Amino acid sequence: MAQTQEASETAGKPIRCRAAVARKAGEPLVIEEIIVAPPKARELRVRVLCSALCFSDIHFWRLKEPHGYYPRIFGHETVGVVVSVGEGVEDVKVGDTVIPSFLAYCGECPDCISIKSNQCSKLRFELSPYIRDGTSRFSDPKGETIYHFGYTSGCSEYTVVDISHVTKVDPALPASRACLLGCGVSTGVGAAWKTADVEEGSTVAIFGLGVIGLAVAEGTRLRGAKTIIGVDMNPDKVEIGKKFGVTHFINPRELGGKLASEVILEMTDGLGADYCFECVGLPSLSQEAFTCCRKGWGKTIILGVDKPDSQFLVNSLVNNHSGKTITGVQYGGLKPNLDIAILAKRYLDKELQLDLFVTHEIKLEDINKAFKLLIEGKCLRTVIWLDQERASADGVTFNEI
Repeated sequence: MAQTQEASETAGKPIRCRAAVARKAGEPLVIEEIIVAPPKARELRVRVLCSALCFSDIHFWRLKEPHGYYPRIFGHETVGVVVSVGEGVEDVKVGDTVIPSFLAYCGECPDCISIKSNQCSKLRFELSPYIRDGTSRFSDPKGETIYHFGYTSGCSEYTVVDISHVTKVDPALPASRACLLGCGVSTGVGAAWKTADVEEGSTVAIFGLGVIGLAVAEGTRLRGAKTIIGVDMNPDKVEIGKKFGVTHFINPRELGGKLASEVILEMTDGLGADYCFECVGLPSLSQEAFTCCRKGWGKTIILGVDKPDSQFLVNSLVNNHSGKTITGVQYGGLKPNLDIAILAKRYLDKELQLDLFVTHEIKLEDINKAFKLLIEGKCLRTVIWLDQERASADGVTFNEI
């Protein structure tokens, strides 16, 4: 359906479409017909082209309490086309290609104005099951509410997003690459670029070479790091890591009782790495990252997401006298409305290697197989196509998985 025709026929009306609905924690998603309400003020309705599956979707799909809301539509690495807009939407119009983001940007608060923060203080990030006004735009044909996830919910053929959570992008950017910028790749690259501000010639250690860790490697490569040490228990990550700039690989299972942090200290003449990134979400790895971080100016950046009550301990004497710093980061410190466009241009300029992250492209009905692939560590990013007409036009060959 042409965009103008689609907009005129559906504006102000509910749309029936398919979505992958999680009915219970940890159980297979169900492909269902749902109803997507029209956008309210400062909202837009988006026809989703495709979404990539991120491990954060797995993490929250497993949760019962807290933050376990069901039924729910996951997916927060998404790209789509605007089909209708609500009152007060001026910067985005019907037909624009957009990437929804779980982080908001109001453009007015001290955090949005400052270069020091990407966490809007007016529209704070919360693990809410609703859109910004505290209600849902999703329901099933019986009228039961279906909850949102991360203000995006990209595993539906249509979704509704608040304008503060949307970034307009160049339609020349392939959809299956554009969606990656919604979370994982941007988070890793941004952590190297914005949070750590890695300098040329630096030594970097990355704990965990999933997509986040590989994106950190890609970011540190682009920043000119000289030594990039990857730590992972999967031997397959040796060759994969090299593609993203990893120069040295450590498998903790092959150290004969030593810790990876000990080996990194030995490799750096006892000084440690200038920048250490924890990309798994384990307190023990955060501890290791801090241990082998360089005294004097080293930075430990924690990106991994663990259970809400998880903690790791730092010896106060060591911390006080080492000169090291520890920092958490959300979305790599990037401001979506500004920095997504920069990353997109770097891809189009053949600098940022987005293509290497996509290992599978599938249809919506195979989404449970995609969950299994990610849980078993047999993929990097699986792109789930919601708009199969667009996929065909883009020449996509779907993986048999």
